[in-house]
Amino acid sequence: MQDETDNTLNVANDIAALEAEVCSAVERGHDVQETVRQLTLRKIGTHSFDIESLRQIMGAVLNGARAGVQKELQHSAAQTDRARAQIKEAVAGLDAALAQLAEASRLALEEAASRAQTFSREDLSRARSDLESLEAMLLETLQASASGVKDVAHEIFSDIVTHIRIHGSAVGRQLKETVPVIVQQLEAAGRTQVATGLHLAQATSDLLRQIAAGVLTGVAARIRPGHTKDKGD
Repeated sequence: MQDETDNTLNVANDIAALEAEVCSAVERGHDVQETVRQLTLRKIGTHSFDIESLRQIMGAVLNGARAGVQKELQHSAAQTDRARAQIKEAVAGLDAALAQLAEASRLALEEAASRAQTFSREDLSRARSDLESLEAMLLETLQASASGVKDVAHEIFSDIVTHIRIHGSAVGRQLKETVPVIVQQLEAAGRTQVATGLHLAQATSDLLRQIAAGVLTGVAARIRPGHTKDKGD
C-alpha cells in the first residue's frame, strides 16, 4: 500500500514538474516548440508507454502553456498576439512529440522483425488501439483546455482544435504510416497468442529515450508539425 501511495505521489510530482517547465519555457518565449517537444518526449520515455499517463502529460503541457501566457493575455493586443503564437508553438511541440511516439512504435516493430522477433497478438492489438486514439486524445485535451477558461486562451485553443479537425495533425499523419505496420504484424501473427516476452510499449519507450537524448536524430528531423504554423488558424 505504501509503495502504491509513493508511486502516485511521484507521478503527481512528475506531472506538476512538467507543467512548471512548460510554463517557464512559454514565459521565456525562446524556441518554445522545440523545448516542449523535448520535455514531452523525456516525460513519455520515463515509463513504458501508458495511455492514461499520456493523457496526464498532454494536460500538463497545455496547462503549462496557458499559465505561461496569462500575464500577456491581460495586456495589449500585441502581447495577446505573442501569447497566441507561444501557445501554438507549445501545441506544435506536443504534437511533434506524439508523432515521434507513433514513429518510435513503427521503428520498434521493424527492429524486432529484422531480428526475427515478434510481439504477441494481444500486445499488438493493445498498441494499435492506444496509438489510434492519440489524435482524438489530443483534440479532447485541447477542448478541455478551451472549456476550462472563458478568455482569449479559450479562443486560441478553440481555433487550434478547429484547425486540426480541418487540416489534421503531425501525429495523425504519422499514424497513417505506423498503424498499417501494426496491422501487417497482426495478420502475420494469425490467431496465435505467443508469449514472447517482448512488449511493444516498453520497446517504444526505449526508443523514445534515445530520440530525446539525440541518439536517433533522423527521427526528429523527419517529423515536422504543421497545424500551428499556418496562418488563419
